[in-house]
Amino acid sequence: MSNDALYQPTLMPHLLVEGLNRYDDRPCLHLGDKVASYREMRELTSRLQQALRSKGIGKGSRVAIISTNRPEVLANTAAMQLNGCIGTPLHPLGSIDDHAYVLEAADIEALVFDAPAFAELAAALKARVPGLKHLLGFGPNEVGDDYLALAEGFSPQALVAPDISAEDIASVNFTGGTTGKPKGVMSPHRVSAYMTQIQLAEWEFPDELRMLMATPLSHAAAAFFIPVLQRGGAFYVMQGFSPDEFFDVVRDHKITCTMLVPVMLYFLLDSPRASDGSMDSMETIFYGASPISPARLREGIEKWGPIFYQFFGQSECPMVIANMRKADHDLSKPERLASCGRPSPWIHLALLDNDCQPVAAGEPGEICVRGPLVMKGYKDMPEQTAEAFAGDWLHTGDVGRLDEDGFLYIVDRTKDMIVTGGFNVFPREVEDVLGSHEAVAQVVVVGVPDEQWGEAVKAVIVPRPGVEASEELSAELQALVKEKKGSVQSPKSVDFVDALPLTPVGKPDKKAVKARYWGDHARNVS
Repeated sequence: MSNDALYQPTLMPHLLVEGLNRYDDRPCLHLGDKVASYREMRELTSRLQQALRSKGIGKGSRVAIISTNRPEVLANTAAMQLNGCIGTPLHPLGSIDDHAYVLEAADIEALVFDAPAFAELAAALKARVPGLKHLLGFGPNEVGDDYLALAEGFSPQALVAPDISAEDIASVNFTGGTTGKPKGVMSPHRVSAYMTQIQLAEWEFPDELRMLMATPLSHAAAAFFIPVLQRGGAFYVMQGFSPDEFFDVVRDHKITCTMLVPVMLYFLLDSPRASDGSMDSMETIFYGASPISPARLREGIEKWGPIFYQFFGQSECPMVIANMRKADHDLSKPERLASCGRPSPWIHLALLDNDCQPVAAGEPGEICVRGPLVMKGYKDMPEQTAEAFAGDWLHTGDVGRLDEDGFLYIVDRTKDMIVTGGFNVFPREVEDVLGSHEAVAQVVVVGVPDEQWGEAVKAVIVPRPGVEASEELSAELQALVKEKKGSVQSPKSVDFVDALPLTPVGKPDKKAVKARYWGDHARNVS
């Protein structure tokens, strides 16, 4: 036996096998009126695994998936892992141009798709992407194989983990990209395994785990798959997000846990049902993926109690860079609600200046990390990879500061900083002030071109229901920022809108907001 084999760690496929084998008739997944037990999920996984193999799709095969939320998505995720495939999710709301770019950049050879929803898209992508060899549809279709019918031709076999190492690539996920083309983040198997270990050690899952998934299973579910299996829990899956349906599912199934992005929380808090008792069973709301308004977070705690748990990470170092526990959401320390918690003790974190040197205590610096959680690099982008790994640290692009109690505060993205009249303005700080006003439901602050100042601070605001936009309200909001942060940070203008553009993963799309104001400018700085 070689030393490599002797010291091989447990990886995600091993954890999947153990988790799916742990129970038989216990419910594993609820979707609408369908309920799948652990045994049924295990057997479906085996059939799909064999169907993939029959097409020559195995270790190292690059496979993309696009689907609505349906039970087969989770089983396919497990089947791909157990075959040693390299997975790439496509977001259901993405454009065909974006999808074609990802398929080519990731060298995708097989596309798994939801036949009723995406057969036409699959055909269009096959015509545009020469390297796409296999189309596997969940159900009958005219453009590729019926993946489910193919799977039905196989008998379930015992699940076996593939012969993989910790450094073999497990997935290539594409960043949203604030500038330029999205980058393909290559995550080896050690990343998901280490992330899961930290989740199981740190995250506050309820003892009775009934996990409501309101986001695309092809993206978010993988991060919660192992914790739910290890605790004998069950997934409850929504086809799409709406506040009324969310409250119905929580009430009817006594849901104890969910994961939401901030914009979903805002919709729930603004619903008349927010205080009707539907949320009484909820014990933990995990939230993250974009900054949350401290004022809206306070509102959530006041309505539903101390059930909020924040995670912070990015595709290059996912989900567990920092965590803020439920007890740390302390209403007696309102400034704490702007924090993303304490850095995880399981990774190395430093705040560095432009020379990769640590900043002084209390000063802002770029959040940089090291450890097994860090990606292998960007696919086919050696220059961007070298830039991200400068000084042997992963540079997250987020500017943060640590307070005297060790809590981390995200000041902003380095690329979002506004330079106005020679002064630096971090939009996040202005957004937090504006978000504290009772008239503001959502807010994005961006820099816009200005002949005198180079860039001017602009606030784009979605008012709360029933609030009338007016010049008086604009002036009141500008005065609030001036009082709290000073005149440099105060928006020179305020625009009121019905809704903010969102990225496919539900984050406010600052790139799209800025594009409205920069027009024909060659670059988004001035």
